[in-house]
Amino acid sequence: MDVKGPKIKDYIRKFKVEPGKKVQLKKVDSGWVQNDELKKMSEGAAQELLEKLLDRDRAALTKAQELLAASHQHGILIVLQGMDTAGKDGTIRHVMSGVNPQGCDVHGFKVPSSEDHAHDFLWRYSKVLPERGMIGIFNRSYYEDVLVVRVHPERMEVLPEKIGPDAKGFWQGRYKDINAFEKHLSRNGTLILKFFLHISKDEQKKRLLARLDNKEKYWKFSTADLAERQYWDQYTKAYEEMLSATSTDYAPWFIVPADYKWMARTFVASVITSAISGLDLSYPKVSDEQVKQLMAAKKTLEAE
Repeated sequence: MDVKGPKIKDYIRKFKVEPGKKVQLKKVDSGWVQNDELKKMSEGAAQELLEKLLDRDRAALTKAQELLAASHQHGILIVLQGMDTAGKDGTIRHVMSGVNPQGCDVHGFKVPSSEDHAHDFLWRYSKVLPERGMIGIFNRSYYEDVLVVRVHPERMEVLPEKIGPDAKGFWQGRYKDINAFEKHLSRNGTLILKFFLHISKDEQKKRLLARLDNKEKYWKFSTADLAERQYWDQYTKAYEEMLSATSTDYAPWFIVPADYKWMARTFVASVITSAISGLDLSYPKVSDEQVKQLMAAKKTLEAE
């Protein structure tokens, strides 16, 4: 498909958090639209163009996934984080719609159970990591354990002494644990891609109100979302520190401007496809003896 539009790949470096870089989210435009062509379009026309770009990337992702499964050398772990209403569910639904369901697992993580609390904080995530040849998606992830409980330390079942939002040593320890965990996965063949869907507080308000203006979307509204909105500044601070401490060469974070849903989805699809292509995968080689067997099977079938 020959579709002209913003070259998303050109902006991957712009959105990537370089290791050691101090993140300041107020300096990242959540409504970013760089392409001049898009700026001149109506919202509907821009969305139509981005949908075509997304279709193109979905087709490329379908091929990349087939090669990933056939080569059986790497697993892909995609981590999606963001404030409530940031578009995590929609990103999964739209970006992965062309992927073979047998090659993709999606996991969402709710409040930890008593069994989860009885283990280390990474335990429940370790159990559902993607196999080689598979794409695994974490809709929220182990990063909640340095975000939600950072803002609400009282929600930890086992509360260490002197823990709180400013207990630097405790949280730095968790960042180190996460980095070591991801490095171990990377060394063992897992490609890790992490996306923070960055929306503004005003955009979240619009999305929450949209749910209340449509009876069919009432089920999506939670009073808990409204309650958590009161902690916006605390969550922003927690995200900034987490992004700064855990973006690495082997498991980079991408801050995705997400006020425009289709721009965010197109960018995520492009990054995933580019990353899989960068693995330089190939289909399994067939030996001469296997080729002979295949040709013999072909002759048998043709003679029926």
